[in-house]
Amino acid sequence: MTTSTATARRTDGVAAAGPGCAPPPEPPPEPGPDIRLAVKDAFGIDSPLTVPAFSESSEHVPETDPAYRFNPDVTLALLAGFTHNRRVLVQGLHGTGKSTHIEQVAARLNWPCVRVNLDGHLSRLDLVGKDAVVLREGRQVTAFQEGIIPWALRRPVALILDEYDAGRPDVMFIIQRLLEREGSFTLLDQNTVLRPHPQFRLFATANTVGLGNLNGLYHGAQRLNHAQIDRWNIVATLNYLPADEEAAIVRARVPAFADEAGRDLVTAMVAVAALTRAGFRAGDLSTLMSPRTVITWAENTEIFGDCAAAFRLSFLNRCDEEERHVVAEYFQRCFGHEPEEPGRVSGHGPLAGEPVRSH
Repeated sequence: MTTSTATARRTDGVAAAGPGCAPPPEPPPEPGPDIRLAVKDAFGIDSPLTVPAFSESSEHVPETDPAYRFNPDVTLALLAGFTHNRRVLVQGLHGTGKSTHIEQVAARLNWPCVRVNLDGHLSRLDLVGKDAVVLREGRQVTAFQEGIIPWALRRPVALILDEYDAGRPDVMFIIQRLLEREGSFTLLDQNTVLRPHPQFRLFATANTVGLGNLNGLYHGAQRLNHAQIDRWNIVATLNYLPADEEAAIVRARVPAFADEAGRDLVTAMVAVAALTRAGFRAGDLSTLMSPRTVITWAENTEIFGDCAAAFRLSFLNRCDEEERHVVAEYFQRCFGHEPEEPGRVSGHGPLAGEPVRSH
């Protein structure tokens, strides 16, 4: 059988796409930002800067969270990425809201945003594309179906590589050229070189800075090539918020805690979380309570009507048995009783537990 015959051969009624099967025409370039926003008005940050934005929302723009609180330094770093096409990596411990921070900045700018979770099963084919059977002009043909990277490159989209340090090293080299400001992307299967849309932006989040799982918290985190880490223009660190700001976020998430009794209860919850973080730094604990866990604790308190029971279900039961007495002591310091004791319902319905008031 000759090569030309083999190329034109059909299998199970599927035709191979060859030189005679022209790919579908590319859509016209999508328009970019058409307005500018004042940073002070959009993000509540004392800055005279203005940033480009879209006047209208679209399908891939994240939903705005009015209760979200922006970290000024990280927000300015992300805005530099959007405005000046800088590649920004946001690093921080779990539960600090790294991905959410990028999404909420994009939401205020009406900038389309897509998140890709770089788990260990993500392959090159998922990112670049692969051959697939498609229907074209009433016939089944084998054609190239582009992955998320070529799709995003053609559009004014902010692509977030979530859990960047969990990606397989061989897969991570696919984005090496994209980390350059005007870096093009070569589709070897199509002999095509893609040049990014002028408003394409690239961000990533990571728990580590490419050094692997040094503290035992992040199983699966990879050691990353430092030549690639060096290509990120900006590396921002997002740590846990001050206690009063964290408490304000919890109250905004759970409106049942908006009154005075609720404020005292949330303050005590945040105090327990701070003690677990201090214990983790001192080596007394192998895990810590993130802001996400505090919000979950508050939500579960509203569901069960018992602060102590919600604490056990939200955090204590996931701790090592040898360390639970330490965590229970933290709870006792802030609430005045052990977490194993039934919570005492306060005077307004679902809130339970009586935090220790400081005088």
